[in-house]
Amino acid sequence: MGAPERGLVDRTYDVTLEPGGELGRLPVQRTAGGRRHLFGEDDLDLTAVALAAVAAAGCSSSSSGGSTSSASPASSTGTITVFAAASLTETFTQLGKQFEAAHPGDTVKFSFGPSSGLATQITSGAPADVFASAATANMDSVVQAGDASSPQNFAKNVMEVATPPNNPAKVKSVNDLAKSSVKVALCQPQVPCGSVAQQVFTNAKITVKPVTLEPDVKSVLSKVQLGEVDAGMVYVTDVKAAGDKVKGVEIADDVNASTDYPIAALTKSGNAAVASAFLDMVLSPAGESVLNAAGFQAP
Repeated sequence: MGAPERGLVDRTYDVTLEPGGELGRLPVQRTAGGRRHLFGEDDLDLTAVALAAVAAAGCSSSSSGGSTSSASPASSTGTITVFAAASLTETFTQLGKQFEAAHPGDTVKFSFGPSSGLATQITSGAPADVFASAATANMDSVVQAGDASSPQNFAKNVMEVATPPNNPAKVKSVNDLAKSSVKVALCQPQVPCGSVAQQVFTNAKITVKPVTLEPDVKSVLSKVQLGEVDAGMVYVTDVKAAGDKVKGVEIADDVNASTDYPIAALTKSGNAAVASAFLDMVLSPAGESVLNAAGFQAP
């Protein structure tokens, strides 16, 4: 059989007429000389037909309610800033990494510090999306200012005495902190770890005179790790996180005191969807597992 005459369609070539739409068919021709091309010089009318079909499909796509662009949901990815109590540093850092891995495109930034100071920053207008406090009182002040609503408790913590690894003052119980020979570091009284420590002292019926008052619990722990004090009042989670850098002296249950940790999305969040998703993770069984492993108790 001879070669097809010039201008006869030899086969077709698939092209997409609209995003997500059906394929159209454009002709591919073979010349008598064996050269292949989409259209011959004599087929300008076919070209016009094909272009018209593509243009019509494009118009249909832009006007149709079922088009890909109009059906795509709004993106919920973005960056959020979480203000969290200093005692949550290790656990929230871990949860942040897990959240980002489970939500590609999302980024979680943290600002750790004393809950009282973070609450003041929020009510003063500091941009943030989520607040996790080490005390309900600080969360209450944020809610009362209209900057958060419906907080939920997600963890509880109790106190423990931390000493340098060699325990130079031979601290055996919280009562030893009342000795004038023992240098003690405490959190400032307005900070949760400071107020909870004072409750412990009240329960134990002792008076402790610290040599330093620190802005947050991690600062107290640092003083102990550096050997600048003989003991510090911190949370059990801080002792566990420090590992062999400190020694923990447990406090009897009938003397110890606890604090609840509430969390809430902030009303002025710039990315409410991601903030809500992060809250869901903290409150989920996966979040609870991370918190429990760090020494936190269920609320």
